[in-house]
Amino acid sequence: MGVLSTLARGLVRGADRMAEFTSKRGSRTHYKSRGARPTGILTSSRKFIPVQAMIPQFVVPNLDGFKLRPYVSYRTPAGTEPVVTPESLFNEVVAPQIQKDFEEGTLNQEQLDKYGFEPSQEGKLFKLYPKNFVR
Repeated sequence: MGVLSTLARGLVRGADRMAEFTSKRGSRTHYKSRGARPTGILTSSRKFIPVQAMIPQFVVPNLDGFKLRPYVSYRTPAGTEPVVTPESLFNEVVAPQIQKDFEEGTLNQEQLDKYGFEPSQEGKLFKLYPKNFVR
């Protein structure tokens, strides 16, 4: 929007509508916040009752003697690990199992479900979930 159209809109609709919407401009029940979740309930008599189940509990591990710092510089070089593709995941997870069973002579075409193959996967290379999802 241009400057003139913004000024015209302010004059037509009223300058008060162009002001920033703060908690002072809302109704009594309006609480402008930054997205924090409430930690209790507000009763009809405007009394706040904290609910223990609504208060977040942060689990922080003990980091005594930990050498790394939380800050990562923007000058840090990009990662050196290759991008994970379905083909590379198949070659790392399932192919060794199939090759081992083939060499032992226990590979059976009817029992491919133990490798994560499902008959409904017609036209799909490899399904990652739920049987063979790497955890």
